[in-house]
Amino acid sequence: MSGVKSGKNDRPAGQRLAVFPASFDPVTNGHLDLIHRARAVFDQLVVAVARNVAKQGTFTVEERIEMLETAIGREPGIQVTSFEGLLVDYARRIGAHVLIRGLRAVSDFEYEFEMALMNRHLYPEIETLFMMTSQQYFYVSSSRLKELVRFGANVEEFVPPVVAKRLKEKLGGG
Repeated sequence: MSGVKSGKNDRPAGQRLAVFPASFDPVTNGHLDLIHRARAVFDQLVVAVARNVAKQGTFTVEERIEMLETAIGREPGIQVTSFEGLLVDYARRIGAHVLIRGLRAVSDFEYEFEMALMNRHLYPEIETLFMMTSQQYFYVSSSRLKELVRFGANVEEFVPPVVAKRLKEKLGGG
């Protein structure tokens, strides 16, 4: 499943392809909700884990991809991969013209709006589709969940089981 080729566009003509990029450190049920909702709109969805060499994550990119693939399963039309560098360059390489971005609050919108404008400047054919987080995930963030785990809290209602287990192993807590 982890295999959108970075330089090859082998989709059938006319298929709508979108990219949902994020750090997914780790993936939450809020991310999964957006993935499934975006897939309902697009023929193909690339879930792209951002490789940020300047930032040390809790999980390696490979661990994040593994957790995403486990949580998503083998759902048709969804591919999990990673990318490095500018998102718009990656989107152009794979033939995507839509970026999916999730919004929880007005503060998210400000940042995402600026990024969308810059991305559009760099790649005029790209559109950014903002999707509101479902109400039950409004206050869930990866960083908040990691903090809860460090203090011994159970986060199973906010993340897939594989992620809850890996968080507890990695961060301990209690």
